[in-house]
Amino acid sequence: MVQEMNRRILLLLAISLCLPIATVGQRMTKPTTKIHHIANDFSVTDLDNSSWKHASDLNVGTYWNGVEAPAGRRFAVRILWSDSALYVRYEAKQTEPLVVSAKPELTKKTMKLWERDVCELFLAPDKTEPRRYPEFEIAPTGEWLDLVVDWRNDEPRDWEYLSGMEPAAKIEKDKVTMAFKIPWKAFGRKPAANDVWIGNLYRAVGSGDTRGYLAWSPTMTKEPQFHVPEKFGEFVFVK
Repeated sequence: MVQEMNRRILLLLAISLCLPIATVGQRMTKPTTKIHHIANDFSVTDLDNSSWKHASDLNVGTYWNGVEAPAGRRFAVRILWSDSALYVRYEAKQTEPLVVSAKPELTKKTMKLWERDVCELFLAPDKTEPRRYPEFEIAPTGEWLDLVVDWRNDEPRDWEYLSGMEPAAKIEKDKVTMAFKIPWKAFGRKPAANDVWIGNLYRAVGSGDTRGYLAWSPTMTKEPQFHVPEKFGEFVFVK
């Protein structure tokens, strides 16, 4: 009888120890998405081009810490690739006043764009070196910013980086659509079918204490922080 009770106690203890491990493992799962190939290029200013329908629809509804964001702050992303460029399109719900520049500068990159409403992409072409990646930002006004981040350097940000990024944006009632096109030279390489790059997708919206920071793959930091390469998800290029 005593031996049987001991066996049951040990079994229950083993189960209780395993449960948290499984839960943590589930939380640590990183998202993966496919980037579909298109044969023909098109102008990124054509935000309703039929080619966008070939892309997977990524719906982002969580803050950087994994907490569910209000419906009015969520956004969807579609990504495509051609032999010459990467196409990225954001469709963001907008149920609150925009936080944008009254006099947007559209002919050159806008510094500190991240302090206003913005959508972002970090994308590392070398998944074995996640500490180095280009960063691209786009605002509802069409303002843009591109730079390279390399945490191996004392000064990690290269502000002189010129990707050749082509932006587009449109503000509508309760919705903002933003897109950009980036030539492969910006990454130093062109992907092949089935290649896997890593990165993350973000949105910053609102101002003050209620400002929201949404992430496709939550970074799970104590304070809002997007630059967490170990939380990058996977982008699989498919044909």
